[in-house]
Amino acid sequence: MNQNDLEKIEKITEEFFKKMTIEVKIEVGRPKENTIPINLKTEEPQILIGEKGQTLTEIQHLLKIILKKKINEDFFIDLDIQDYKKKKIEYLKEMARSLAEEVALTKKEKELLPMSPYERRIIHLELGGHPDVKTESIGEGPERRIIIKPRF
Repeated sequence: MNQNDLEKIEKITEEFFKKMTIEVKIEVGRPKENTIPINLKTEEPQILIGEKGQTLTEIQHLLKIILKKKINEDFFIDLDIQDYKKKKIEYLKEMARSLAEEVALTKKEKELLPMSPYERRIIHLELGGHPDVKTESIGEGPERRIIIKPRF
């Protein structure tokens, strides 16, 4: 991915949000492992984030389709709005560590609320090396959730 492509991505992203009549400041970051981070700043971030980040996920999907048609490279985008995803990841990791300690102390499993595959993956990775607990996903579709269990 060259500088020209990155500038093209920024311009297309700008046009995308102008057509939505939403004013945003766009920061296209340096690609990491074929993924281009795009961070947006706006006056009304909640409109673009939506409930549990669902709108953000859908906007990212649409923007990716548009960009793929205009740029002949194989890449992914990671769209974030005012560091929402970064804060969410830190929150999930902290929650996972806290619940893991509780499970390790009480020796009683904890069942979490249903989560997206992305969120479940963060928790599985965070607790994967924990010596006192293990994680397991149960349920189907949107009801899929994690159980944190003590290791015996």
